Amino acid sequence: MPKKVDREARRQEISAALWRIASTRGMDSASLRDVAAEAGISLGRLQHYFRTKDEMLLFALRHINRLATDRIRERIEALDEEPTPQAVLRACLSGMLPLDEESRTGLLVGAAYYSRAVHDPALGAEARDGIPKLRAFFADQLRLAADRGELPPERATEDEAMLLISLTDGLATYVLLGVHGPDDALRILDRHLTGLFGDRTPPGDGPRDDIP
Repeated sequence: MPKKVDREARRQEISAALWRIASTRGMDSASLRDVAAEAGISLGRLQHYFRTKDEMLLFALRHINRLATDRIRERIEALDEEPTPQAVLRACLSGMLPLDEESRTGLLVGAAYYSRAVHDPALGAEARDGIPKLRAFFADQLRLAADRGELPPERATEDEAMLLISLTDGLATYVLLGVHGPDDALRILDRHLTGLFGDRTPPGDGPRDDIP
């Protein structure tokens, strides 16, 4: 068992080295040799954990997606004991924005992956896998809000959920490009959520300046 844990930890360390290269120089610069040098190990040692670059990329993409999911889960768990659907949605959506260095690095790496995933079937399938689940979860929250009288029933749809995902992805991209800053992205997101839910938000569940 210890040997298995050590192997997993080493693979994650190699993934972190790959992310550092991808976030600063792009995915095309992340050769096995470059990643090995960044991780402080030999190329032969790296190939003990990943036989090919594609295998390394797929593992790293899955790992960074798990980290992003964990970050959003922590945001939800930090909410009140029984958060409103709007509060849950805001926690999830704000967690998809590059509001700090960690999330910015994750999104830079993700952008590098996605440009490659367009032409790579395995990476493309992995990149697409989580979207239907996320859309379904958001749609469930919207339907719950409609049942509670916090949202017009006609807005509680999967299309509306996809609009939330698309808006946030667009805002995140523009932060990375420097079109606007993280604070502006969060303000625009909050403005959209306020328009979506109207004045139905109970006191204490609106936007909070102390949550990045």
